[in-house]
Amino acid sequence: MSDTERRFQYYGRRKGKALRPHHARLIAELLPQLQFDPAKFVSPSQPLRLEIGFGGGEHLAHQALLHPDTQFIGAEPFVNGVAKLLALIEAKKIGNIAVHAGDVREVFELLPDGALECIYVLYPDPWPKARHLRRRMISQDNLRQFHRLLKPGGLLLFASDIEHYVQWTLFETRKAGGFTWTAESASDWRTPFSDWIVTRYEAKAKREGRVSSYLTFRRDS
Repeated sequence: MSDTERRFQYYGRRKGKALRPHHARLIAELLPQLQFDPAKFVSPSQPLRLEIGFGGGEHLAHQALLHPDTQFIGAEPFVNGVAKLLALIEAKKIGNIAVHAGDVREVFELLPDGALECIYVLYPDPWPKARHLRRRMISQDNLRQFHRLLKPGGLLLFASDIEHYVQWTLFETRKAGGFTWTAESASDWRTPFSDWIVTRYEAKAKREGRVSSYLTFRRDS
C-alpha cells in the first residue's frame, strides 16, 4: 500500500464477480500499459479531461472516440468496471485514454493546477444515509480540488438520477464558490449534455421511472 493510499480511506466495493478470462487478461496485460503516469500522459499541447467513477466505461470510450485529439483520464476503483473499459479500448482501438484503477484523489495529487478542461462526475454513488454524506464525491474538499485542477472557464459536468444529490450538488457548489451554474432556463438541467450517450445505468434508471438531471458548472476566471 502506497503512502497516498494510507492517507485516503476508500468506501465502496473494489471487486464484484470473478472476472472472465478475457477480462482477467486485460487487467494483467493491458492495464499496466495504460496506467496513468503524468510524466508520460500530461501534455500542455493537448486538452485533458478527467472522468471520475466511469462505471463500465461507455461514456468515457464514447468521448475519447468523439475527441481523438483530447487526452482522457478515467479513474475507477471497481475492478470489474475497469475491465469493461479495457475491453472497449481494445475492441475500438482507442489510444487516448489513461486509466487509474483506484481512488481519484490519488490522481488529484499528480496533476498540476489548471491541467483539465473538463471533469465528469456522472451518476456517482449517492450515499443516501445521513451518516454517510461525507463520503459523497461532491464535497467541499473535492470541489476545492476541482477548482484548482480546472482551467479558468473549464467545465464540471454532473449527472444524477437522485434528486436529493442534485440539490446537494447545487448547494455545495454554490457554498464552495468559484463556479457558475450555466443553466439559463428551467429545462436546462433536464437536458443531456450535447455529446451525451445513454449508458446502461441511465437506461435502467429510465425504465424504473427515475428522472435524470444534468448540471454544468463553469470554473470562474
